[in-house]
Amino acid sequence: MKLPFASSFFSTFLLWVLSLSLLASTAACSDDQKSKIQNALPGMISKPGGPQPKLDSVYVVRQMLAEPAFKDQLEWAKKFYRERDFRLGWFRNHELVPQAQTMLSVLDKAAEEGLDPKDYKVKDFNKLFAELEKAQQDTTRRNALEKEIDVALSGTYFNYASDFYRGTVDPRKTKGVDWRVKRNKIKLHKALLTILKERESTYPYYEFEPLHPEYDRLKKALADYRALQRNGGWVKLPTTLKLKPGDASASVPLLRQRLLNEPASAGTPVVPVSNGGPNAPAAPAPKYDGELVNAVKEFQELNGLRPDGVVGGETLKQLNIPLEDRIQQIMLNMERWRWVPKRFEADYLLVNIPDYKLHVIENNKEVFDMRVIVGKTLNATPVFSDKMEFVVLAPYWNVPYSIIDKELRPKLAADPYSTLDRLDMEVVKGSGAKATPIDPGTIDWANLTEKTWRYTLRRRPGPKNDLGNVKFIFPNSNDIYLHDTPHDELFNQTKRGFSHGCVRVEDPIRLATYLLRNKSGWDESNIMSTISQGQEKYVTLPEKLPVYLVYFTSWVDEAGKVHFRDDIYGHDKSLAREYFD
Repeated sequence: MKLPFASSFFSTFLLWVLSLSLLASTAACSDDQKSKIQNALPGMISKPGGPQPKLDSVYVVRQMLAEPAFKDQLEWAKKFYRERDFRLGWFRNHELVPQAQTMLSVLDKAAEEGLDPKDYKVKDFNKLFAELEKAQQDTTRRNALEKEIDVALSGTYFNYASDFYRGTVDPRKTKGVDWRVKRNKIKLHKALLTILKERESTYPYYEFEPLHPEYDRLKKALADYRALQRNGGWVKLPTTLKLKPGDASASVPLLRQRLLNEPASAGTPVVPVSNGGPNAPAAPAPKYDGELVNAVKEFQELNGLRPDGVVGGETLKQLNIPLEDRIQQIMLNMERWRWVPKRFEADYLLVNIPDYKLHVIENNKEVFDMRVIVGKTLNATPVFSDKMEFVVLAPYWNVPYSIIDKELRPKLAADPYSTLDRLDMEVVKGSGAKATPIDPGTIDWANLTEKTWRYTLRRRPGPKNDLGNVKFIFPNSNDIYLHDTPHDELFNQTKRGFSHGCVRVEDPIRLATYLLRNKSGWDESNIMSTISQGQEKYVTLPEKLPVYLVYFTSWVDEAGKVHFRDDIYGHDKSLAREYFD
């Protein structure tokens, strides 16, 4: 018969032998290695108060579900404790690790991240810590409190880190917030293990730091704008104000206060003492010139306007946007930075839709940029990411059925041959090299429906082609791509929302030459020669290149200047309803 205590005694003896052998091995180890070994044996190496208590899955689930703010973080907690065999995470030898207090200090400053500290202070840790201090001589009560505090600290971390690293709003589940860029796939339980120094990471989790410098610069701008708000904000200019360089106006001092941060009295002329009495001539109004004109031009550039120095119209409208609105705009764009991948690839293309600009990034540095044209409000360019695979030279333009239906149907029904000849178009069956021409006279254009439309109407390569000379394809369900355009004059506009959704690039030859720079036989000369032949040619990129079409209406450049752009598609408004309500 097996004695009931024999198994327990034998297990304890084995653990005792194992602990002695591990401790003996530390004689040849560094202090850091010794510490790690000791931390790996919290149940055997402890203060005189006895072994560190352990958790189990039932306890973790019960405690997380008991607090409404923690319910959505249950899976992270289960992964965290399962990975550490349900050992406590925030205690070592019955003492709280320093990271606990660090985290609570971070929560106190959550407003600096555009977050509300009250959302994360759902547990009264001061009370729990006080109870734990009183229970030091009561082993049962102390162990129970350690377990409760440990899970509460983990739940608090996951609650905060989920918002800080992944965003408070899930753009894929929120109507009106268009964002299909690949997600930040941060594993929060791994991040917590990093914070507790139980694993290494190249990400700045140790100090609860943001993942992107662009976010950090917006955070500093938020602090500056809030300081300005505490000091009274900025003045509002007269809505009828119109100024050109060299003009004189009594409103010039207000403009100086708004842009140069000068007192309201600065620049106001002093009326000289005169013996002429009340009929003496008035002092001349201050002139709008010099550094103030330069300040207006800089303001215009930072707000995506033509830097002509003229105050009025759109410039005046931007000057009078309330400071509170700008603060919220900064916060919304900080939120968007929480949605992006925790690290971009070394090489990629990025189109910021509200800025109408394409950025080419190589080895994590911008090598050049160019202006782009994006979709009209009714044909908004979608926000998403994919990978570019092809450069198409001398492309065909496949006419969308919507254009056939709304614009071309009557003309094609009346005279399909002359209409297609005039437009330099053709009807084909199939696609690519296998496409075969179809007699347009055999099609019942008047009664055509999208369901019965089995062909492709396309415009041939050439000067009339809507795609210009080059098309850049990153296959996607939105059927969006980058391309050239025959209407170069549109790039001179400051607001460039003219397309049906695709992105037109200002210098397609430069972009094509850059993308094919590592592909033998495809320098600029060969590219131009191929285009001149008027035959569509697909060229596969040596490597697929990530493309990001994003929507940032505020950012801070490396010089510390804050930029703002119009919310051209209303995505800021949709996000604000979720973020602030």
